[in-house]
Amino acid sequence: MTNMAEDLKAEAPFIGAGLAPAPEDRRRTERSRSPRERKKRTTDVVIYAVLVVLVVGLMVPFIWMVSSSLKENNQVLTVPIQWIPSEFVWSNYTDIWTRIPMMGYLQNSLYLAVIITCLQVLTGSLAAYGFSKVRFPGRDVLFLAYIGTIAVPWQAYMVPQYIMMQNLGLTNSFNALILLQAFGAFGVFLMRQYYMTIPDELCEAARIDGLSEYGIWARVILPLSKPALASLALLTFVNTWNDYMGPFIYLTSNRLWTVQLGLRSFVGQFDAEYAMIMTGSVISVIPILAIFLVGQRYFIQGIATSGMKG
Repeated sequence: MTNMAEDLKAEAPFIGAGLAPAPEDRRRTERSRSPRERKKRTTDVVIYAVLVVLVVGLMVPFIWMVSSSLKENNQVLTVPIQWIPSEFVWSNYTDIWTRIPMMGYLQNSLYLAVIITCLQVLTGSLAAYGFSKVRFPGRDVLFLAYIGTIAVPWQAYMVPQYIMMQNLGLTNSFNALILLQAFGAFGVFLMRQYYMTIPDELCEAARIDGLSEYGIWARVILPLSKPALASLALLTFVNTWNDYMGPFIYLTSNRLWTVQLGLRSFVGQFDAEYAMIMTGSVISVIPILAIFLVGQRYFIQGIATSGMKG
């Protein structure tokens, strides 16, 4: 027993060193780690500072728009900029509904945005399924050729498109915009990238069970693609809602104007009512903001998993 006690007493310092480092060792470790930690902390501070500056820079136009919507028209372009109005003109938000048919413009924008979004999600997801899960000769070449149309600027084929729509008698109607924007190469690309992450074995098992290609798309692929569908729907809705040139070219009747086109009513030959334009802009942003806040979780997940993030 005496020998055993002496052995344990002799080993005690080493056992204690294994469980908890000695104060000197701890101080040495802290000194060795402190430069790395300080460097990492400094890097984080710089990154966050840059991000804060970028966010503030991106928010400045929006803040100026909201501030201008609460001013008199002659106070909008004052120098230096008065970010907080001396007197808030809340009447701008009530007058705009009587100055122009704002509700009609919003309804037209909503109608076009919903119809085009539904059609583009449908056509984009169907085409993406064919390009990702169905094997046929020349599939990849055809996909590259179709995606290559993204690089062609819209201005290059704007006139031929208008002549085609005019010959079909579709100008000055929503049908021209719906027909032209119901298909999009970007939507096909985004959906295909997401479908490529879904294992082909699921499709093969569904084919063995007797499902048709349409059944596989509808009952297997679509339920697994909610984030990508939400991303495409949100991007298409925002793009259609904010579109100015399309309605400007094809819609000539005031009753068909969208909100982006209707705000042009405040632009005169020699002057413009900037306060009312900013008021209408703030109102037009609210639906987009609400939709983004509702679907932001699916939107971010869809962008992150479809290879679209930077």
